[in-house]
Amino acid sequence: MKSDQSFDRSSYPFNIPAIKDLQSLDFHPDVTFFVDENGSGKSTLIEAIAVAMGFNAEGGTKQSTFSTTRTHSKLHNHLKTIKSFKHPKDGYFLRAESFYNLATLMDETGYLAMYGGKSLHQQSHGESFMATLVNKLQGNGLYIMDEPEAALSPSRQMAAVSAIHQLVQENSQFIIATHSPILLAYPRSKIYSFSATGIEEIAYEDTEHYAVTKEFLNNHQTMMKILMED
Repeated sequence: MKSDQSFDRSSYPFNIPAIKDLQSLDFHPDVTFFVDENGSGKSTLIEAIAVAMGFNAEGGTKQSTFSTTRTHSKLHNHLKTIKSFKHPKDGYFLRAESFYNLATLMDETGYLAMYGGKSLHQQSHGESFMATLVNKLQGNGLYIMDEPEAALSPSRQMAAVSAIHQLVQENSQFIIATHSPILLAYPRSKIYSFSATGIEEIAYEDTEHYAVTKEFLNNHQTMMKILMED
């Protein structure tokens, strides 16, 4: 974060442990993941990065200027972004919680050709997400995503991995906040874990999402008995 601006570290979002002492983050040239529990600050930071890079806080491209409710924090004012010599020609902020608002705007304006030509509201949530990922994102871009798996079944999450890889092959970079152990398995990536002690890089197999999912699937009957005990 910028060191030349004063701010109250006891106020939100600067009182979030993962953000309070944040100095810098290095991003993988292909994919960087933010992971951990809700409230850990990962979505707050990814929102701030998107806004600092010129995207609408509610999602879309840098040309998406709509606003339904201004709820994003002022953290973006305290971030200093360092860009590489490569200038992305495309960009998009895909945010699960406000995608409905963006879909409404696309329907109202009729700007659907780049989304596959079909109303996003006339598709399931997962279908509209995939239509955006497959049709709207053109490559050679910076793509920021906040919990894209929210609308996706496991099989669609695997399809999303394939689409993400295709865009990486086309010189794109992703920054993704996620809970999905399927997305997190993408190998050309860096994973940052958010916790009460700050932000640290972590291996895929060391994430709680991987460990808990593996333990449950390997011992689901025992786990269900434990979970259903009176």
